[in-house]
Amino acid sequence: MQPTDPALATSLCGIRLRNPVIAASGTFAYGIEFEKLVDLNALGGLVVKGLSREPIEGNPPPRVFETEGGMINSIGLQNIGVREFVKDKLPALAKLDTAVFANVFGYQTEDYVEVVRVLNDHEGLAGYELNVSCPNTDRGGIFFSSDPALLREVVAAVKKVARRPVIVKLSPNVSAIEPLACAAEESGADALSLVNTFIALAIDPRTRRPRIGAGFGGLSGPAIKPIALRMVCQAAGAVKIPVVGLGGIATGLDAAEFLIAGATAVEVGTATFWDPQAPLRVANELGSFLHEEKIASVKQLVGTLKLGAN
Repeated sequence: MQPTDPALATSLCGIRLRNPVIAASGTFAYGIEFEKLVDLNALGGLVVKGLSREPIEGNPPPRVFETEGGMINSIGLQNIGVREFVKDKLPALAKLDTAVFANVFGYQTEDYVEVVRVLNDHEGLAGYELNVSCPNTDRGGIFFSSDPALLREVVAAVKKVARRPVIVKLSPNVSAIEPLACAAEESGADALSLVNTFIALAIDPRTRRPRIGAGFGGLSGPAIKPIALRMVCQAAGAVKIPVVGLGGIATGLDAAEFLIAGATAVEVGTATFWDPQAPLRVANELGSFLHEEKIASVKQLVGTLKLGAN
């Protein structure tokens, strides 16, 4: 099967996806930079790198370090800012025949609201993905993603102004994912995406300094997949809205596991660093799996995990 095969077709928050494999934010630039390497119109969708009210230069180098089974990164949310994005990047993205999502972040609730207000006025986007893993500077550095009350506040505020579906991207750096998933749903989220990276540290034993310029970074890649699967399964079981699963997906079988765990769609991130066409390859391999298992539609996989002795 090809990524455009009808058996792979699905939808997310009413948005048509030709396949359930989406290029993840932070690993696919603003999307358009990949047009000579990837048939962007064959993707299920893509999420542009995080957008803030003002441009951000990001963290000091080195920003990426390869680990066993993955990588640690601390880019520092470098981006050109939402106004530059709508002027220089969005016009080209608007010409694509695929679902484009804008990843949005901020340090205060008002930051999220303002970015969404700017994006509302421009064509070419299917929806918003809120990265709630940023510290809330108004509340002593508490993360939106770890406090249900703060999460409700930011999601509700964005939903009041958003003219497109809102996906809330949750952090795995919490003791239990279900209360956060429910808080996002109760505040109006149209879908969830998880997991983001795990806080991690790599050390150079000779210099006794971190391998990453900012010290700690986010661990991603195959190493986190089993934990990501568990959290996706728990979140999907706790809410009625769709869940987008991510975390270490590098093959079609990986994608199938997340769908079985309860995800409606998946995002491929770290794998694109060594294979820019990874989202298309994963979709193709997922299609082959459907054919081999005689499954007529990818939707028939969703939430079919058999837990327990029986």
